Amino acid sequence: MKIFSNTLEVKSTLKHLLLTAVALFAAACSAPTEAPAEETAAAPEKLHNNITEVEIIDGWELLFDGQCLGNFRKYGDTVIGKAWVIEDEALHLDARNKEDWQTNGGGDIVYQDFDGSIRGFENFHFKGEWKISERGNSGIIYLIHEDTEQYPYCWMTGLEMQVLDNGTDSTEGHPDAAIHKHRAGDLYDINAAPEGAAKLAGEWNQFEIIVQNGHLTQKLNGVVTVDRDLFDDAWRTDVAASKFHEFPGYGTYRKGGIALQDHGDDVWYRNLKIKELPAVEADE
Repeated sequence: MKIFSNTLEVKSTLKHLLLTAVALFAAACSAPTEAPAEETAAAPEKLHNNITEVEIIDGWELLFDGQCLGNFRKYGDTVIGKAWVIEDEALHLDARNKEDWQTNGGGDIVYQDFDGSIRGFENFHFKGEWKISERGNSGIIYLIHEDTEQYPYCWMTGLEMQVLDNGTDSTEGHPDAAIHKHRAGDLYDINAAPEGAAKLAGEWNQFEIIVQNGHLTQKLNGVVTVDRDLFDDAWRTDVAASKFHEFPGYGTYRKGGIALQDHGDDVWYRNLKIKELPAVEADE
């Protein structure tokens, strides 16, 4: 296989541009409104949501810096809901005020570009950490297409890596934990993950979602939970047998956005990073 790669010159240029953008973004989120005192205590070192110069040169970008919510907005809206807050360097959905099966002031949130449009990815490596509350439910949704008239919710087009409290032999998890293909790490309602990949409610889980040339790999805590091709006949057969068969756009978009789901339960996300991958030319 032949992989297309950037030249060193392009990488060097991108390095300086990205570092400048990161600096400007941080300044916009945290610039003081008053002149600092003569002696100011040093800010505590961040433990999470950091990105190194090496990562930036390698193409990684940080979705959430632990200090600002400006990279996200509600699906179908221009702003993020007040129920999404920053807590202990994590992006937290405070679901204490429920409204039907979601949260009042919450809603699914999407990663947006500078102009407010949804940021689309085709070949990418997305990784981070999530923590779910007891009996909680959420999801990481990708390859979404934003068309609220036809698809009021982002999961009507996008694929979902399930975020769930699976429970244990002695603790009750979310009711979906009893449903095949609805457990943590599953490709929701399409493919089941191996048993034992997810950690307990209240513990941090590491996830990875890799899509390249129509092939999907999902990982949870280092365990491959899904490894399959998308958009082929087998994919269309699996979708037809799922609850998503009623949505004609589900799983059909080769390029789409990233979303974090509000399912009416407390959930936390941190260390969210994404990298665009090169297209791969198949050997003839």
